[in-house]
Amino acid sequence: MGDERTFKIIGAAMEVHKELGCGFLEAVYQEALEREFIDRRIPFKSQPEVQISYKGNPLRKTYQPDFICYDEVIVEIKAISNLTGLEEAQIINYLKATDLKVGLLLNFGSKSLEHKRFVYNLCESG
Repeated sequence: MGDERTFKIIGAAMEVHKELGCGFLEAVYQEALEREFIDRRIPFKSQPEVQISYKGNPLRKTYQPDFICYDEVIVEIKAISNLTGLEEAQIINYLKATDLKVGLLLNFGSKSLEHKRFVYNLCESG
């Protein structure tokens, strides 16, 4: 998949943060990022329902990420003062429970955009 897609997503998020700054609710950044994705021709689905499996069997409960871009990258938006291990663990768990391997955590709540990229490797899951 390469890093080019995640760089494009992060670039779009940086533009949104540059324009809006920090202090808005997640929903504001979500809508602005949608517009930026459209402008930059980044393919995305907004808040799609994703099936979660447990021991190979689908659960009734689904997960709704903020975005899935390029049909492969989970994008989670936060608007908090700083990211903690909790948000990171959440996105890693989402990657484990879905067939998706790459996740981006974007935090618009700090003075400059925080972003972290996560890759889930099935070979390491034992």
